[in-house]
This record gives sequence, structure tokens and C-alpha cells, in this order.
Amino acid sequence: MANVEHSGRPAEPFGATAVGGAGGGLRATRLGLWLIATVLAVRQVAVVLGTPRGDRLTDLETWVGPDGVLHVKGSLYDSTRFTGTPFGGLVMKPLTRAAEQALGWGWTFGTLLLVVALGLVTTRALPPPVSRRTSLLAAPVAISLLMLSLPVRNTLWLGQTSIIPVLLVLLGCFVVRGRYTGGLLIGFAAALQPTVLLFAPLLWFTGRRRAALTTGAAFAACTALAWAAMPHDSYTYWVHHMAGTGLGGAADDLANQSLHGALLRLGLAGPLEIALFLVLGAAVAFLGLRRAVRYAREGQLLLAVAITGCAAIAVSPTTWQHQLLWVLLAVVGRVGKRASDRYVWPVAVVLVMTLPARMMLPNMAALYVLRDNVVLLAALAAATVVPFLSRTSPHYRSPIPTEYADPVPARFRHVPLLPALRRVLTRPNLLLELLLIRVTYAAYQQVRLAATGGTISGGRARAEAHGHQILGLERALHIDIEHWANHAVVKVGWLRDFFDFYYESFHFVVPLSVLAVLYWRRPVDYRWARASLGFATLLALVGFWLYPLAPPRLLPGLGIIDTVHGVQDFSKPDYGTLTALTNQYAAMPSLHFGWSLWCGLAIAVIAPRWWMKALGLLHPLFTVSAIVATGNHWVLDAVGGAAVVGAGFGLAYLLQGPRAAQAAAPAAEAARVPRKEPAPS
Repeated sequence: MANVEHSGRPAEPFGATAVGGAGGGLRATRLGLWLIATVLAVRQVAVVLGTPRGDRLTDLETWVGPDGVLHVKGSLYDSTRFTGTPFGGLVMKPLTRAAEQALGWGWTFGTLLLVVALGLVTTRALPPPVSRRTSLLAAPVAISLLMLSLPVRNTLWLGQTSIIPVLLVLLGCFVVRGRYTGGLLIGFAAALQPTVLLFAPLLWFTGRRRAALTTGAAFAACTALAWAAMPHDSYTYWVHHMAGTGLGGAADDLANQSLHGALLRLGLAGPLEIALFLVLGAAVAFLGLRRAVRYAREGQLLLAVAITGCAAIAVSPTTWQHQLLWVLLAVVGRVGKRASDRYVWPVAVVLVMTLPARMMLPNMAALYVLRDNVVLLAALAAATVVPFLSRTSPHYRSPIPTEYADPVPARFRHVPLLPALRRVLTRPNLLLELLLIRVTYAAYQQVRLAATGGTISGGRARAEAHGHQILGLERALHIDIEHWANHAVVKVGWLRDFFDFYYESFHFVVPLSVLAVLYWRRPVDYRWARASLGFATLLALVGFWLYPLAPPRLLPGLGIIDTVHGVQDFSKPDYGTLTALTNQYAAMPSLHFGWSLWCGLAIAVIAPRWWMKALGLLHPLFTVSAIVATGNHWVLDAVGGAAVVGAGFGLAYLLQGPRAAQAAAPAAEAARVPRKEPAPS
């Protein structure tokens, strides 16, 4: 599909050019990226091979193990464990004994080599012009992303063969010479995964008709060979199960990221579901192929292949998680006219393909339909609606540049430590901000859940011991007011209700509101405030991990009344630890107070009116009163929260320098003041 005359580059080994001319910094970066790719590969292999025999490579064991499907005489599909094509079974049968003997090491390292080959072929197929820096760094980055992706991790874990069809298609499109050889490879891939046949129309409509005919002929020959060798199995697969429909796990399982699986999960069934699937599948295939042909004709061949693969994901009756690599390849498409918008699509694709779906969207019932089909939605978007830039667009090579603020003189000689992190004057992309905020908060929740100090009972014992340490220190400092404040508030009904409401409601609402206002009205200050908040939260996570602490309400014998959560049973061994939502022993430092203090300081610094500043500073005052009165934090927890917030602002200053608004404001003011014309002489 893309021989030398189509790719625009000579067919030399990847990375052979410009190595000698690369600077020292570029060579060091390249070496570091290859080191990261190697570490990720070693880690994936270690995880697989370090798992007990019965819990790893389960699909491979199912096929070629001592009692595997390929050993069984009779139909491959007598057991529902085998879901491949009859040709796939025919190819695997001769390898049964060798695979059984090398089950684990050989298969895992072979899969690893396939992933490396896939990364190298993908980077070779990047559309020209490719800069020297990109040509040297793209391969390790691509291999690292593949190693992190869920399809590759599932393939290594299960012992699947789903990488092979993708690699065969890419080899047929971008590496091998000759119109027939590429078609043979793609036809062989289609015999393993029938939806790969969607590449035949792509070849046909882009002028490679001999390759398209060869693809169809190779597919037909491989399928006929399997039919001759295993007629009963071929009839079962192609006729009884309609190209494998219904084989394997339940079609409505979350792992089936196809239109058919999504419609079943929505509650549709029977003829209506089948008709709707056929109509939607035909529409997706038509739109996807039309877009792919357009991008292929203008030289974006890798993007065209990725779009076709994404359409194949949607129209397949079953598309399991290990078959979704086409979505990751769509990262090569360029979206957005502004330079700052270029990161949205690749970041979204990488996050969707590397993180569990529950980290992408909040745990809300209204969003389950999106969360359950997030990879399918990404594939549908890439195939049909994402506005990838044409190479004829003036913004393809030269996006609208980002505007930066002038550097602000700092009080210290070596500030900022990272001058490359210049303050951006324009508003960041909202979709990217929301995506990163959601993923960051999900990671924050995971760290909180993991920070128990070991076992459930051990984590509780350690947290309670730390609670007694904090109580002893507060008594020595004469600030142990938690019991007094708690019981004083309980006696006043309206005050108790106020603090309970304030504790539960304002923790997230106020910080998000401050960020929203800054994003819309003060984008430069938004970036400064967001960075300081991020640093403070990161430091707090370190505190949760190193010093799990029982709050006053979870310390037995203290007599604190839990006004928010109600009466609890201290006799339960797992009381207080790792609830379904959060780790109750993540008390030091208090981010309830820390985030409120961040809000108050940000408002006090940025707000233009004195009463706004005063109102902002009331929020941390009310918050510290609420967390102590309700028994959810010690006084020293609030001190810890203040410390991490101060450190967050300090790190933002140290790394990026003073607020850019201090430089932008005088410049804007100078622009408003009309210049006086010199008096005529």
C-alpha cells in the first residue's frame, strides 16, 4: 500500500539517518526513551512469568495445554473456549507440541518481539515530512505506548495472537515490496480476523486494485483450505455462528467493545438489535472507508489504516479487549488549529487505551453507558467524526502558535529552575483540562485507597497508633480541643447541622468553582493556581502513604461523636479502613482544610475588591471549624494541610517563577493608555 514511491522516504532501516549528526542532548533523550521502553518490556514479562501457571496465559493454555482444544479430537467448537477462525485453528495445530513445551517463556518473548516489530513498522509509516528529532525518538515512544496499552497487556497476560493480524496489515501496507505480496499478507490476516477484509476496499479505492484482489483471493484460499481440512468446524464457524458470532464469552460482556456488544448492553435483543446493528455497522463502515480513502490519497496512509481498523472494531460482532490496537494507531492524526489543541486527541487516545474505564469517567449511574463503551466510542469517533487535519490545510504543519508571557524577574538568582515552563497567556483547552483533572483525581483516589500501611488490621493498628501520637503531641502543646469542640457543637442543633452540611458540601464545590472562574476570566492565573494546587495534592498523597492516621472519630476511647457518618461499631476488625469510596485513615495532612486554604489564598491574591478577599478567607475558617467540630480531623491535620499548600505555592514559584499576571497586567494597562503624540516643533 505504501511502498517507497508512496511514503516519500527511501526504504532504509529506521533510525539509520541523522544518528551521527544528532546532538548530545538528542542522543541522551533517545537513550533514555529506549531505556524506558526496555524497563516497561521487562516489567510486563516479569508480571506475566511471575504469575502462577494456572493464572497466566489462560487462552493459550486453553488451546494448546495438555487438555487444550487443539488436542481434542472432533470439533474445535465443541468447547466454547475456542473463538478463532477454523484457519486459525489449522495454523495452530502444528505448533501445539512446541507451544506446550515452551508455554510461558517462548510465547511471552515471541509476543514481545512482535510488539517491538509493530512499534518499528508504525514509526516507519509516519507521513512525511518527518523531522530528525521525530525520526529518532518515535520508535521508543511508540513501543513504550504499546507496552502500556491494555490490548498488549491483555495479549501478554492471556497468551493471545491478536497482534499478528495488525502486524501483518502494517507489513503489507508499509514494508513489503510488490503489489501481490502485500495483498497476500493482508489476506492471511483476514483469514485470522475476518473484519480485516475491510482493508480490501481501502486498497481498491486508493488505486491498488491488484493488491485488493490478492487480499480477497488469499482470504478465500486460506478459508477454503481450512474448510477442506475441517469441514465441520468451518460450517460451525461460518454458517451456524455467522463468522464466529456468539463464540467465547457473553456478547454483552464489557470486554466486547463492538456495536453489537454495546446494543446488547443497552437492553436491545432479537431481530430489532440485529437490524440496528447491521444498519449502524454499514453506516460506520461506509463513513470510515470514505474518510480513510480521502486521507490515504493525500499521503496520510498510516491514519487511513488506523481509521479502517477502528471501523473494523465497530462492525465486528465481537471485539475483545486484546483486539483494539487500531485505536492506539489513530494517535497519529492531527486535530486542532491551535498548537495548544494538538495535545487533546493524542492524550485522550493514550488515556483511553492505557487506563481502566472507571478512571476515565466518574462513578455515576448516568455515565455508565459511556464508561462501559469508552473504547468503542473512541473507535467510532476516529472512524467517523474526529476532524483530522488535511495535509493541504495551512495549520497542518504550522498551527496557530501559543502566546507566552514575558519572564517576570524573581527575587532569587536561580528562579525559575525550569525556564522552559513559560506562562501561557491563552486559555487552555477545556476538554483536555477536564480529562486531566478527572484522571488525576482518579489516581489520587487510588493512592488514598492503597495507603493503608499493609493489611487491613495492620493498617488500622498503625493508624490508631499514629492517632495516639498526634493526641499526645496536641496535649503537650495544649491544643487538644477536638473533644470539647465536638461536644459543644453537638449540643446546638442548628450549629451541628451547619457544620455537617459545610463539611459534606463545600469540599469539592468551592475549589471547582474557583478553578472555573479563573479558567474563564483569568486564564493566566488559572494555570498558576492549578499548578500550586496540583503540587499541594501530590505532597499530601506522600503524607497519606507515609503516615496513615486515624481521625478523632475513629480513635477508640476518645468519646468523639461522629456527627456526619453516624454511630459506628469499633469492634469490627476492618472498621474505618478502605471503605468502598476512600481510605478513612488518610487524615494527615487534611486536604479538606488544605484545599479550602488554597481557595482562600487564591481569592485573596487575585480578587480585585477587599470584600471579595475577606469572603474568600472565610472559607478556610469555616472549614477548619467544621473538620474539628465533626471529629473528622485533628488540629495538627489542619497544620499539615497548611504546610502542603504553602509548599505547593512555593514549588510553583520555584519551578516557574512569579505569577505571569504580574507581567501581563502592566502590558495590558500600557496598551489601554493612548500614547501622546509629540508636539509639533
